[in-house]
Amino acid sequence: MIGTYAAVAAICVSSLAIGQAVLGLYGERLEIRLSGRRPWSWLAPPVGLAVICTLCWWTVELPGDGLIPAILVLLLTAASIAYLRGRTGGAGEALRAGWPVALGALLAASLPFAVEGHFGILGTSFNPDMSQHLLAADRLSEGHSSQLLNQGYPLGPHSIVVALNKGLGVGLVQGFSGLTIAVAILASLTALAAFRELPALPRTAGALLVGLAYVVASYFAQGAFKETMQALYLLAFVLALREVDRTWSDLQLRYVPAALIAVGSIYTYSFPSLIWLGPALVLYLLANAFLAGGGRARRPRASSAGVSGGRTGPAAKPLGLALVVFVVLALPELSRMLDFHSFETFDPNGPGLGNLFGQISPFEALGIWPSGDFRLAPGDGAVPAVAYYLGIAFGLALLVYGAVQLWRRRETAILAGLGAAALAYAAARVAGTPYTAAKAIEIAAPLVALAILLPLLAEACRLCKSDTRRSWVPAAAALFVAAAGVCSLLALANAPVGPTSYSSKLSEYRKQVGAGPTLVVASPQLLEEEHGAPFLNWEMRGGRVCIQSSDESTHLPAGIRFVVFEAAGDWRLKKVHPLPGKSPCPLVAERQARQGPAR
Repeated sequence: MIGTYAAVAAICVSSLAIGQAVLGLYGERLEIRLSGRRPWSWLAPPVGLAVICTLCWWTVELPGDGLIPAILVLLLTAASIAYLRGRTGGAGEALRAGWPVALGALLAASLPFAVEGHFGILGTSFNPDMSQHLLAADRLSEGHSSQLLNQGYPLGPHSIVVALNKGLGVGLVQGFSGLTIAVAILASLTALAAFRELPALPRTAGALLVGLAYVVASYFAQGAFKETMQALYLLAFVLALREVDRTWSDLQLRYVPAALIAVGSIYTYSFPSLIWLGPALVLYLLANAFLAGGGRARRPRASSAGVSGGRTGPAAKPLGLALVVFVVLALPELSRMLDFHSFETFDPNGPGLGNLFGQISPFEALGIWPSGDFRLAPGDGAVPAVAYYLGIAFGLALLVYGAVQLWRRRETAILAGLGAAALAYAAARVAGTPYTAAKAIEIAAPLVALAILLPLLAEACRLCKSDTRRSWVPAAAALFVAAAGVCSLLALANAPVGPTSYSSKLSEYRKQVGAGPTLVVASPQLLEEEHGAPFLNWEMRGGRVCIQSSDESTHLPAGIRFVVFEAAGDWRLKKVHPLPGKSPCPLVAERQARQGPAR
């Protein structure tokens, strides 16, 4: 627990400090000034995380096996805090707005560990991919190569975990758990950039539901930190474009925050990240050009809820400067992005289900899906199918209402992000696999929640202030917040938590034992409390595997050639003479190991 929360604190503090310092350094001419100081921006968290991710990846392979990025991030954080002293306006107001959101996100993200009663690998028995990430981080921390590294897989987040391991002594398992929790907190804080002018209660509720939308919570539950990070970066990219229309309009470098966020996205998700960010920028520019050219749209209204906005289209020079920043910072990853294009996930003829049971409904992005397992179809769980369809109808109606209101208020950035997310999903559905289509739904979910909640909560607050009791909007807002919140918490409560530690020995032994048959003897705690059987099956995949508890009398099934057992806190391998007869151990193929049980 201590290691996990130490990682959470380190990532959140560094991201907030570094991000705000970066925005302060370039924002000398921000329109809004408080006593000559630069105002706090809720885009600081994603900008800071992007900088950390980039810096760690650039330096993680230098001598020291991960110690240098830890030192550099620590020095940069300290320098940022020193720079910000006396230079940031509205810090007290930001703290009052931010701490309930941060605390709420922390408690929600801690729910899986509280339910399971221990900390460990998120998603074990649900999605085994964390095993590969742990192995890649382990190899990276020792200065060795790995399959993911050689394939051009983006390892920016892994380098953050390595820096935590070397700098704070945080274990790799706790580092990844801490990173995943921190992303949930930072995403919720980032959403405050849109909700900041709402009263405290709707502001907090809106930020939490955007940061932990149902499908995002579901991916959190399976330890899919890359997808939750990419969802954060897309949300932040859109909100950075929105700020260009609102408070950064006079800055020559007004698109630089969006460029930095895009760089972090590249080092987290490689070139596929541009499938969302590129179209979002293009659609945003086209929409602004249309409105600037006299397109029919209602002029933005002043609003105490802060949903109005809009100005003329952007100039070429600021865009050009941002493009230069992006190209220069992303260029070192170009060769690895070219290698990554042949990764197995992108093969439409490959095993495209992954850990899914079939195609995922795009309506899950609406946030009301009363199931602890997002992979299940309506009616397959304990809740009747009619509840799903009612939730879909309600959420879809609110999304249409929200889109209309956003267009009236010239919220072109949010609408452009929605359009880009829809295009990305359509492309994945037509030319990709169910696995990639599900990721597209998850990455779109925060924007869908924002499109529903921003105009809905703003209008509800306006009507409440005017004491208008007959409108349906406040009731609809309360109902959506309650239903979507319950669904997200249900997904988090259903998250399996696996082993508390990780060793690369099992991956090494897998190569030695080949097809086996192999007997794995594990502790009762690992098997009964930490979802150990699916974890061990995945680690030893590719051959015949039997699993026994160490408190049982050791008994060698027929045909066993190897025994893997725990000793002195690590795994050991022993070759044995096989007993005659056909082995009863089942074949654990890779696809079988990936397929988690229905929950």
